[in-house]
Amino acid sequence: MVTWANKHKITIIYIQPGKPTQNAYVERFNRTVRHEWLNMYVFDSVEQAQMLATEWLWKYNNERPNMAIGGIPPKQLLKAA
Repeated sequence: MVTWANKHKITIIYIQPGKPTQNAYVERFNRTVRHEWLNMYVFDSVEQAQMLATEWLWKYNNERPNMAIGGIPPKQLLKAA
């Protein structure tokens, strides 16, 4: 990835070790994935995990109310914009 970024003149800015608040949106999403998806299943295969991840992500973006944006799903907010 670093080689590709350098080739395309993209600067990668890393967060400081031990400073997850510098990447708060990703940290929040990762926590949600752990609590609402990973902790709910025991996977038998990579394919099963991928299928369940795709289903969960669709529900997360299309059906799940997001209180930070007024209790509506992100997809609904995108349509309104």
